[in-house]
This record gives sequence, structure tokens and C-alpha cells, in this order.
Amino acid sequence: MYYVILATHIILAAGSLPFILLTAYRAMSAQYPAHRELARRLWPVWFYVSVTGVVVYFMISPYY
Repeated sequence: MYYVILATHIILAAGSLPFILLTAYRAMSAQYPAHRELARRLWPVWFYVSVTGVVVYFMISPYY
């Protein structure tokens, strides 16, 4: 189970990074409608990556 969560976390984190940077750029350059549209689609992926990062940390922490 650990490796499945870790693999999905790594793949989604690497794949979503360019879109996260693009979303942040659109927000900082006041392109709010485009930012909002991309953020709505990207938020579930970002949330999954955030939660699985903590889960992976707690799953591996007993071994350190």
C-alpha cells in the first residue's frame, strides 16, 4: 500500500508542477478568470498530493 501511495504522489506532484506555476502566474498577473478556471481543475490534484505527502511521511516515520 505504501508504494502505491508513494508512486501516485510522485507522479501527480511532478505532473502538476507546471500547471501550479501557471496558475500562480495567472493570479499574480491579474488574469483572474483564467486563474479561477485552471485552479478549479487543479485543486483536487493538489489536495491529493498534499494529503498523500503527509500520509507517506507518517507511514515511513517509524523506520527512522
